[in-house]
Amino acid sequence: MIFQQIKDWDDAYTNGANIPCGEAWPAAWVEPARTYREQLLAAGRAQLDLSYADKPRNRFDLFLPQETPRGLVVYVHGGYWQGLDKSYWSHLAAGSVDSGYAVAMPSYTLCPEVRVGQIVEEVGAAITDAANEIDGPIHLTGHSAGGHLVTRMIAATSPLSPAIRQRVRTVVSISGVHDLRPLVNTSLNKNLRLSAEEAAAESPVLMSPGDGARLFCWVGGNERAEFIRQNALMASLWLGLGAETGAYVEPDRHHFSVVDGLADVDHPLTRTLLS
Repeated sequence: MIFQQIKDWDDAYTNGANIPCGEAWPAAWVEPARTYREQLLAAGRAQLDLSYADKPRNRFDLFLPQETPRGLVVYVHGGYWQGLDKSYWSHLAAGSVDSGYAVAMPSYTLCPEVRVGQIVEEVGAAITDAANEIDGPIHLTGHSAGGHLVTRMIAATSPLSPAIRQRVRTVVSISGVHDLRPLVNTSLNKNLRLSAEEAAAESPVLMSPGDGARLFCWVGGNERAEFIRQNALMASLWLGLGAETGAYVEPDRHHFSVVDGLADVDHPLTRTLLS
């Protein structure tokens, strides 16, 4: 197999401009997310803007099933660590909530106000706070930058306490960016401010998995080649270091539609997350 050298790093990591009608996102998520929040709030099954730390964006929404939760799912949003918030994704809780799980969706402080490593700590704090509210096993998933963040939670250098970490059963990284070093070559780094050393230090592909790590890497078949490469790379590397891993390329999904399966109780993405 012959691989082509990457010469335009911005293009390699640009999603919207390389998706037909890509300009429709992220606005396309706003209405279904709002509708879902309002439905669960009216049913007394949503708790919004719960605080987990002191900064303005240190808040999470919690969506509850009709019965006592079987456990906790945490969804961490993407946006290249510098955009979006929890409000865009509420409807993606539906598959897990309908399966009997509580779902927490946190926001976090964005770059350039903080560094990527500080975001990792904030996400750890959000998961811990949600886990203190909900008993049982914990399942983590995140999209794009969120995939990086949830993978960091089960690395050997996880910010989670041993007690919380032991409750984590499955992590699904959706279109995750697991090697941050290429981003140093992109215009994204204007806000990320990653040095070569920091990019390496925050890359899960260069870390060891924590004990009992179970990681599934999921990506769309119509995504940029770099996301497909990083998906396979992460699963392969940690498999070789003793973790239980899997990798899947979902046909006919691009970087924005690949998360849709989480809204469906019967979709393989939801079933993988809750396995």
